[in-house]
Amino acid sequence: MKIATFNINSINARLPSFAKWLEKTAPDVVLLQEIKTEYNNFPFFEISALGYHIAVSGQKGYNGVAVLSKTPIQICREKLPDFETPEARYIEVLISDILFVSVYMPNGNPLGSEKFDFKLKFMEAFNRHASDLLKTYQKIIIGGDFNVVLSAGDIYSEAALQNNALTDENARKALTAFKYLGYYDAFKSINAKENGYTYWDYGATAFLNDFGMRIDYFFLSAKIAESLTDCFTDKTMRMAEKPSDHAPLVATFEV
Repeated sequence: MKIATFNINSINARLPSFAKWLEKTAPDVVLLQEIKTEYNNFPFFEISALGYHIAVSGQKGYNGVAVLSKTPIQICREKLPDFETPEARYIEVLISDILFVSVYMPNGNPLGSEKFDFKLKFMEAFNRHASDLLKTYQKIIIGGDFNVVLSAGDIYSEAALQNNALTDENARKALTAFKYLGYYDAFKSINAKENGYTYWDYGATAFLNDFGMRIDYFFLSAKIAESLTDCFTDKTMRMAEKPSDHAPLVATFEV
């Protein structure tokens, strides 16, 4: 099984290159974030023509998450429980016996603002629910843009993001607490010494010089982590015409 998580930064803006990537790489499941469209404007026809079932939690012009799957999808939740927000940032589906979550964590900038408070509250609610999921499901794959640089090794320069919500210690502690619930960082499980960057600013030299950061993750329950065989950043989409500022993170499993 091959799966991917990708902050696409507008599904409709990236559709031509994304469709080519789907045809070429043929992932079984894709978790999307920042689709930036409401449900009725999602390109269902084009994606389903490539053989995918689709689940969408959309929002006009902002945010939005989706799941694509070669096999049927059972939607479990289209929002984070016990957390009221009009923002579409969470979707949870069952595909066969595996629970998949696509999540788009708030950016939170600037520090000290209502946006940062919202980020921390969202992460707290997410952690509570993620703990409950482990009581119900054995196989869980959570993927998405977490908007947190977990450690100094996950960014080309800590100094470049001083006083930023992505490197703030409170955000890092919240994501670390989530891991300690019993979730495994897929990329680091396979590539302990590689940087695994998934995001590069749109600046002219950022991608060329690998001035990136790792803010997109797969987190796995123990049962599914046992079958993980590889995890890597697919940079081809970042080199495509009109690219997202993120690249897909891809994981493979023997299931």
